[in-house]
This record gives sequence, structure tokens and C-alpha cells, in this order.
Amino acid sequence: MKKSLRQVVVISGVVASSVAMSVPVQAGLPFFSDNNKQEVPSLAPMLEEATPAVVSISVEGTQTARQQVPEMFRYFFGGPQEQVQERPFRGLGSGVIIDAEKGYVVTNNHVVDNADEITVKLKDGREIKAKKLGADEQSDIALLKIKAENLTDLPLADSDSSRVGDYVVAIGNPFGLSQTVTSGIISALGRSGLNIGGYEDFIQTDAAINRGNSGGALVNLNGELVGINTAIFGPNGGNVGIGFAIPSNMMKSLVDQIAEFGEVRRGLLGILGNDVDAGLAEAMNVPVNKGAFIREVQPETAAEKAGLRAGDIITAVNGRKLSGFRELAARISSMGAGAEVDLTILRDGDKQTIKVTLDDASKTQVTAAQLHPALEGAELANGEDEAGNKGVEVTELDRGSPAARIGLQPEDVIVSVNRQRIESIAELREAMDASQGVIALNIKRGASTRYLVIRQ
Repeated sequence: MKKSLRQVVVISGVVASSVAMSVPVQAGLPFFSDNNKQEVPSLAPMLEEATPAVVSISVEGTQTARQQVPEMFRYFFGGPQEQVQERPFRGLGSGVIIDAEKGYVVTNNHVVDNADEITVKLKDGREIKAKKLGADEQSDIALLKIKAENLTDLPLADSDSSRVGDYVVAIGNPFGLSQTVTSGIISALGRSGLNIGGYEDFIQTDAAINRGNSGGALVNLNGELVGINTAIFGPNGGNVGIGFAIPSNMMKSLVDQIAEFGEVRRGLLGILGNDVDAGLAEAMNVPVNKGAFIREVQPETAAEKAGLRAGDIITAVNGRKLSGFRELAARISSMGAGAEVDLTILRDGDKQTIKVTLDDASKTQVTAAQLHPALEGAELANGEDEAGNKGVEVTELDRGSPAARIGLQPEDVIVSVNRQRIESIAELREAMDASQGVIALNIKRGASTRYLVIRQ
């Protein structure tokens, strides 16, 4: 039976038991010579420098589980509409020291999410309590801070320069086995559409990765950080040679925002669109089969101010080629508000570059009709539900409008689209634009939860 990409598993771990890889001398691996013996390829000198920067992370916390009480039991016995249970949990993962002087450690958000206590264990055996400076659920990045002397950090590679076929090494703590190293190559770049998180622009690798290494390092043969290991694709949750890492450039942009503001302040372009495929390329008579097709430019947005038009095809961001619209969304979202971006476009067959200054997605308020015709009549703004979870609030609603007819009410808070968590209008826009067929909106209305279905 054909396996679905829904089997992608976000794990508290990436990187597995060591594997040997026989590589010809001409492949470019570094050489190691011992006492005038014959030189042989070896990663040992590089790893001696790199592994002290990769740490083990253990967490403890309490998870809150809410369960709706059936109405019949509330009628007979009284009591609240839902039961709240708190359960303690423990977890293990990995992290990477990216700034020894400041004590900055990067890991995945899902490793430290809801943790009350975070402990970082260094390669030399020291255990240090860590403070979480901030995190971003949609990109699955978290920034920690530790105080310690004699730390080692990993220099960052330019992940935009990575190529399919480059040798990489994964370092982490699978199954709690500290300092495990595996090797492989970059199998693909710009992977998206995997339903792992809200914004996806992954490096794919065949370096063996397993549970316990989320947040671990993917490094090149120079010992530079290429990516943060995040997830695997596996029918049974085990390694099948398909793993995914967040590119170092994307991570650095997000971490810089967290360090400065305590949160990610996403950039917003303000377009709706689709992937370019062979059919669209033929219909538009353009000489490209990949890129992001602009279906609509939102009014009074960065895109409109820069002069982008419906029908333009974006083929590259800051000189790096695009595979599709989702990859464009991931790159733009990781850039901070106010960032200047060079977009390479095709317009009427002519190639040109347009400079765009991104808007702040967190300050956006829109008419819902700009997102989908079925939402016409609603005004949306970034907000929170009663539990303090971020989402998109219905601030105004016209009586008898399409939005009212599908069941929206004022003060409803949209928290997910087709089970994909959203926290802002920008994320709602991207999630709805990426959806095909039926769209299921998860709505928080007071203390209750419900779904509203839009059929396209």
C-alpha cells in the first residue's frame, strides 16, 4: 500500500548509531595520518573540534490535558464543561551551541515545549540549567541560554551554498546515547509540503537519524553547521534514510529575532499564489517549470508597494532559486519584519529583480474576503483565545454575510487550518492558500472548540 507523506514524524531526536561509509579517496574527505602510516580518509580531526559544541538536553515539565465532559453527565451530576488533568513528563533531545560567549544554545521547539526545567549536558560531563529565551512553534526553533566557562560553538555555514551531493555529518544523542555521529550526503534541498510544521524549507539527508536527536547538528566536512536536525520520514518511526534539517541561514534569522525581541516577528509579503508546474508554464507560455506564481497581490502590502503584479512568477529569493510557493512562504516568514529582499521574477517573459521591504505580519489586520470568498463579511486580527493561545480573532462580522452563513461569530478565534496550527493572519493566509479541496477551520469559542468546514 502506498505510504503517505503524513507519516513524517516530528521526533525528539535526530541522528542514529554510527555507520561506516566507504568513500574513495578522490571523494574529497579529509585525510588522517598516524606515525607515517598510510594516509586514510577520516572525519576524526573535524569531529574532535565539532562535537564539544553539540549538547544533550533533558527536560521535565507538566502537560495539561483537557477533556470535554459529555452533556448528560453535566446534567445529572453538575460540574464544569471540561476536566483538566496535569501529567508530569520527561524528555531527551539535542542542542547546538552557536555562541560560546553568550551561552546561546539552539534546539527544536518540540524538545523544550512546556518544559518547566531544562538541563544541558556538555560533552565534558558538566550539567547546566538552561533558560529558554524564546521559541517559534511554526518553524520548530527554540533558543536557550546557559552560563558556563570554556564553551565551544559551531561556526555557521552558508546553507544557501549547500548542494545536493555534499557530504554531511549528523551529531546528537539518539535514544539517550550521547555524542553519536553518522554520515551521509545532502539528498535534496528546499523540501516542503511535508506537514511537519507551518513553515518548511528543509534540507533532506540520508545520514542515519533516529529518536532522541531533535535539535542536533548537521555539519559539513569543514565542521560548520549546515542545519538543525528536526524530523524523519519513517513508517514505524525509525530511520529509513530520509531525514530533515532546518537550514542554518533560516535558523540564524529566527534566532536573531528571538534574541532581540523574545519572539519571531515574521516578515509579510502580501501575495496569494500557487506552485509553477508544467501545465501552468504551458498556459502562461513561460520557460520555467518551477517557482511561485502570483495569483493575487493584496492591497496596501509590501508586494503592492514594491510593484509586484498578479501573473508574475517569482523564481529566486536573494539569488537562490525557488522550487515552489510553499518554499517562498517559508523563506519570507523566517525573515524579520523590515527585511529587504531581492526577488527575481519573470514578467511577460522578461527576467527582472524587484527589491521588497517586508511588512510586519504581527501588525496585520485584514478583511477576511482577501483570504477566501467564504469568509467575506468578517474582519480578522491577530488575537488570543481564553486560554491565552495565539490565533486569529473575528473582530467584526456582517449579519447575513458568507462568513456568518458558514457559522463564524464575533470573538471566535481561529487556531488551526486542516489541523495545522496557526498563530497569526500571515500563517492563516499561507495555510488556507496551501489547502486544496475542503478547508476545516478549528474555532475556539469561549471555552468550547468546534470545526467549521469550507468546501471549495
